[in-house]
Amino acid sequence: MKKLITVLALALAGLSSTAYAADSGCAAKAGEKKLAGAAKNSFMKKCERETGGGGDAQTACDAKAAEKKLAGAAKNSFVKKCVKDAG
Repeated sequence: MKKLITVLALALAGLSSTAYAADSGCAAKAGEKKLAGAAKNSFMKKCERETGGGGDAQTACDAKAAEKKLAGAAKNSFVKKCVKDAG
């Protein structure tokens, strides 16, 4: 019984550290962009949603958009579809 409790506690700790890693990456990105208030909250939600299931999908899709020299709405649309397809 004690082993089961220990295993469950370690599993939960592993899950929370994964969420923390995604959160700290998003927080670092928000800090680099010098975001605050509502803009930061919006960015954090989007970042966590995109990195939560796809890992580096956002980064890879941003790179693909840069290769295609996309900007503005075209870039946003492309990256959004790319991340969705990756997940």
